[in-house]
Amino acid sequence: MTERDRPTTAGEATATDAVAGDERLRRWRMVLGGGEADGTGYAPAGRDAAMDAALEALYGGSGAGGGRPAGERSAGLGGSAPQVARWLGDIRTYFPTTVVQVMQRDAIDRLGLSTLLLEPEMLEAVEPDVHLVGTLLSLNKAMPDTTRETARAVVRKVVEELERRLASRTRATVTGALDRSARTARPRHRDIDWDRTIRANLKNYLPEHRTVVPERLVGHGRSARAVRKEVVLCVDQSGSMAASVVYASVFGAVLASMRSIATRLVVFDTAVVDLTDRLDDPVDVLFGTQLGGGTDINRALAYCRSRITRPADTVVVLISDLYEGGIRDEMIKRVAAMKADGVEFVTLLALSDEGAPAYDREHAAALAALGAPAFACTPDLFPDVMAAALEKRPLPST
Repeated sequence: MTERDRPTTAGEATATDAVAGDERLRRWRMVLGGGEADGTGYAPAGRDAAMDAALEALYGGSGAGGGRPAGERSAGLGGSAPQVARWLGDIRTYFPTTVVQVMQRDAIDRLGLSTLLLEPEMLEAVEPDVHLVGTLLSLNKAMPDTTRETARAVVRKVVEELERRLASRTRATVTGALDRSARTARPRHRDIDWDRTIRANLKNYLPEHRTVVPERLVGHGRSARAVRKEVVLCVDQSGSMAASVVYASVFGAVLASMRSIATRLVVFDTAVVDLTDRLDDPVDVLFGTQLGGGTDINRALAYCRSRITRPADTVVVLISDLYEGGIRDEMIKRVAAMKADGVEFVTLLALSDEGAPAYDREHAAALAALGAPAFACTPDLFPDVMAAALEKRPLPST
């Protein structure tokens, strides 16, 4: 009889149940946060005590289980950058990266730590993510010179990670769309699109030979050095669009690296800024933005339209929550005019992993009526959206 097959004795079963019971109490204690109301009687020690202290410093002041009045802040983090930096180091030690990023965002929101991000020792301790980049960009103008290089390093780390994740698939998907959009009726053998060729010649099916006679060949156009399409990314840089600005800068840089696409990046609030000349470095693009302020979509679209030279070969992507502070009716008329010119117009309420934010539903409905439906788009879906727009076929979200 092996050790595995040996029957469990009553004493061993009792000990196992006791261990399981202690683990349940431990978990409940870590969730409830201690205080007189938690009812577990469990006293954390060692690693558990350190994790509990890190959680208490951030969440202990909410009044939940901590015995404090609701809304009273914990003094655990205070206003000291070194103390916050130590806390950031602790949570990176005890929690996985995804949890660390959530706790960092909560610390910035709940405890008002934005200003501490202007200090180099604080920035060196944080776990970089898209949301942190958005916060840094909103502090850009207030950032001292001693912090700026550290901030750029943090932003560059996030941007490079996004490029590794998104660039290859974007180039492959968009290149395929460009090739398909440049079909030829006299393709070389290696350029024949067999699927479309067979469908185009089904009427020539010969049952006795069980074959299709391809009277008309359909092929992919050969790649060319000449610009075949123009893409204009028009990005709302109001505070709620921070993550979208980050992703748009990365995609803008990727598209700009493709010879067959002429890419323009325009950001706007109540003013319009053309950042096309910075597209070789998305970090420069991001530090050229200024998150916050009002919104004048109509003015931004007017600028974009003035830069379009080949409407039938142009895709305009408006990334905005559609809360218009400019001339509301003129914005819709501007989109209608571009559509009438032959421009393919795409409206993204957000370009992020968070889904659709609050947005102006009346404007979204008006754009949908023009054939430019508004929807939120994840970064992973964006290459497919661009491919569909370049080929002038239905977008994958609709």
